[in-house]
Amino acid sequence: MKDHVLVSARLLVVFTLLLGFAYPAVVWAVGRVAFPRPAGGSFVTHGEKVVGSERIGQAVTSPGLFRPRPSAAGAGHDAAASCGSNRGPTSKALADRVTAEVARARAENPSTKGPVPADAVTASGSGLDPHVSPEFALWQVPRVSRESGIPAIELEAMVARRTEGRFLGLYGEPRVNVLLLNLDVLSRRPPPAGGEPPPR
Repeated sequence: MKDHVLVSARLLVVFTLLLGFAYPAVVWAVGRVAFPRPAGGSFVTHGEKVVGSERIGQAVTSPGLFRPRPSAAGAGHDAAASCGSNRGPTSKALADRVTAEVARARAENPSTKGPVPADAVTASGSGLDPHVSPEFALWQVPRVSRESGIPAIELEAMVARRTEGRFLGLYGEPRVNVLLLNLDVLSRRPPPAGGEPPPR
């Protein structure tokens, strides 16, 4: 019995050191050396101020900026409460939410024609997806153009420049980072007196 306890104790110490300290340290070191920007949070600055991360979606309220997709994380885009709604296709609550999001999207973008893109009315699995589809970004161009004063053709060119392709040409879908696109919009607009606020 004593031998079994000693062996178990030694294994506990060895695996605690190996998997609790050594392995995380190696993964952290590899991340910091091979992928320093993502490992550091991929923070984005506007002027001298950090305004967000390329990898975490955030709410946008200004009508002159592009909107992200809806979020079910906490009260919406809460980085401390990442989650999806966990509602299935037969859920009435999900259907009601999508119906309300369609009405909101159409009310915000009355001059935009065509069907509302799916990612304009559905949340991602994390609730913090920083990207939208190129279709959703282009769908918002008439509103952003009207509110910002930037010609639609320039906004469409911004969307095209910010469109990222599939990973290795195979995985995922083309996407547009909303934060980076909105910073392009802010850099094109003349700043108001007192300076330009961060994108919200």
